[in-house]
Amino acid sequence: MSSERSGIGMTSARTRERLILRLTEQGIRDARVLDRIRNVPRHLFVDEALASRAYEDTALPIGHGQTISQPYVVARMTEAVTIGGTPDKVLEIGTGCGYQTAVLSPLVGRIYSIERIEPLLERARERLRDLEIRNVRFKQLAEGGRLVAPVGPEGRQELLRFTRHKDQFLRERLGFVSFVPLLGGVT
Repeated sequence: MSSERSGIGMTSARTRERLILRLTEQGIRDARVLDRIRNVPRHLFVDEALASRAYEDTALPIGHGQTISQPYVVARMTEAVTIGGTPDKVLEIGTGCGYQTAVLSPLVGRIYSIERIEPLLERARERLRDLEIRNVRFKQLAEGGRLVAPVGPEGRQELLRFTRHKDQFLRERLGFVSFVPLLGGVT
């Protein structure tokens, strides 16, 4: 892999270290997570026109009305998943461009990642393949597949059903619901 593809040379070490310093100041403590943020070539996950902004702590557009999450959010979520050990399996909802997946990949056993927007899924698959990340399995809602989920804040959620028809997703409102909050731990 060329040094540009791996991310070395695309941006200065100083630029990346400024990002790491900022994340540390915002409370990111896990050295493994900081190392991944430092070394994953974020510029490969955004359009070439935005590559110069790739190491800013900000979300950037990736097309199809989606964004690459800001590095702080990626780092925080990665810390939340990996705290206390190495999870054997992780389910990621919304692959997007694959940046979060790339950061998380060496810190977990296997990632199952779901993306509903096929062009994003294909680009993420290609980027991760180029980076030789092999512990990810991609899925996409199949033709006619349905996803039912409560959406909204606690106590004011709406039950939605998304049904895939070719490249479109039909969104149906099924009524208001109130699910208990998702709790961590094992009982």
